[in-house]
Amino acid sequence: MSWIGGSDKGAGFGGSTTAGSWVGSGDCQHFQVDLSCLVDGELVESAAARAMAHMETCAGCREFFEDVRLQVRLHVDLATPDQLLERYGALARARLGETLDAEELADKLATVFYQVGKAYVLAAVDPGYRQRVFAPPVKIDSTRADGRAFIDGVMASGRGSPAIDWRRARGLLNGKLEKLESTLEKGKRLLAECLAVTPEHEEARIYLAFVAQHEGKTLRAVEEYRRVFKTGVNEVNRGHAATQLALIYESQDEYRKAIACLRWVTQSGLAELEERFFFVRFNIGMYYAHLRDAERSLGAFRKLLDLHPERVADIAKFFSRSPRLRA
Repeated sequence: MSWIGGSDKGAGFGGSTTAGSWVGSGDCQHFQVDLSCLVDGELVESAAARAMAHMETCAGCREFFEDVRLQVRLHVDLATPDQLLERYGALARARLGETLDAEELADKLATVFYQVGKAYVLAAVDPGYRQRVFAPPVKIDSTRADGRAFIDGVMASGRGSPAIDWRRARGLLNGKLEKLESTLEKGKRLLAECLAVTPEHEEARIYLAFVAQHEGKTLRAVEEYRRVFKTGVNEVNRGHAATQLALIYESQDEYRKAIACLRWVTQSGLAELEERFFFVRFNIGMYYAHLRDAERSLGAFRKLLDLHPERVADIAKFFSRSPRLRA
């Protein structure tokens, strides 16, 4: 391994030292070669002692040695992901709490519970992740590790809310969940913990309602969706609650109630502002067709085509998946 020469200095690793200052003349050049060998463990004991002594009196060589050690450490970390993750966690623990207050730390904990809980739920209910209510799910293992590092930092800083059992929270991300065999139960537990920390967390409530809907607990699902729709402060979350309610009403042949839910989505502008609600006008047209109201049904489909002419192919797929409309 050769660390000598200006071109070997990686960006961001040398402080204020310039690339040309790596190799000096005379003793410094000789000792920098020795220091490079010292890092590799290839320097004999007597030469190592001389190199260490020189480094005590030469700031340039000392900085060179520290930068070489840093680069070697980075190479080792990249080769061993677990070690890199542990170093990241230590860094997070060291820096946490400088700017966040107790309420913000509680919100961050709730977010960790929500993200991991959501990922478990989608893995159990919808392995293909077709039901994307929000952003795609996070990677469970890495997010749990990040969450543990975050909680360690909170406990070390002493800035967390005393109303939260931080040690118990860490346990939920560090093995306690493994006692639950069902992936879905793990997701439900974490989403419930999210709401225990932050009761107004709308997304977690929507996913718990989604789980209830999946389990056939329709009344519970309707209650939670209605709560989000009536009290939510985020219009997108209210839109998700409305569309899920419409699906439940559709399953009960309550098409007028389903239409009422979706008309709020169109009137609020979400159907045009958020691509995730693109399907709403199609569903309205389909529900009117079930009610044998041909004029309003065709009007909804026509409006959809007028607003989204570039998505004719997607609209055609909607029709192909709706055999009752083609009958």
